Amino acid sequence: MKLKENYILAKCCNPTESDSIIGYYSFDNIIKVHKADCPNVNITDQARLITLDWLDIIETVIFVPEADYNELNEIDFLIMNHHKIYGVDYSLKVAAMLSVDKKAVFDSHKKLRGMNILERVEPLMIQYRKGIAKNKWIKHRNHTYYNLTDKGKKYLEYSSK
Repeated sequence: MKLKENYILAKCCNPTESDSIIGYYSFDNIIKVHKADCPNVNITDQARLITLDWLDIIETVIFVPEADYNELNEIDFLIMNHHKIYGVDYSLKVAAMLSVDKKAVFDSHKKLRGMNILERVEPLMIQYRKGIAKNKWIKHRNHTYYNLTDKGKKYLEYSSK
């Protein structure tokens, strides 16, 4: 959570978004955000207290994708969604599960990696097929495994709006 300029969270009570809040207008033109029931609020200059609501003080960031978003096609989004659901996976398995031509999946994986939408997973032991084979681990050997990056997650979320 990012607060708008001139607002800070009080360290004495560490308010969270689930708390009712109140603001204290300090001498340095900063509004310190306290829990409404913070004991320190009762011993302050009551004239400096202001009513606050989280919606008024949280900075809202509107995500706008980069220009490369327009380069994505239907197969790219299918693959991105596959990685969102299943996590780490490799091209042949993705092609089989999506019933898509394997060359198209290999090409899309390469493209998405170049766009920083997917990242290659280091050759380590990885957990196999989230939600399908519980507690089964496989050795990362003959395949290149990919996972969705934060950018990829944001692109998928943006596309669903």
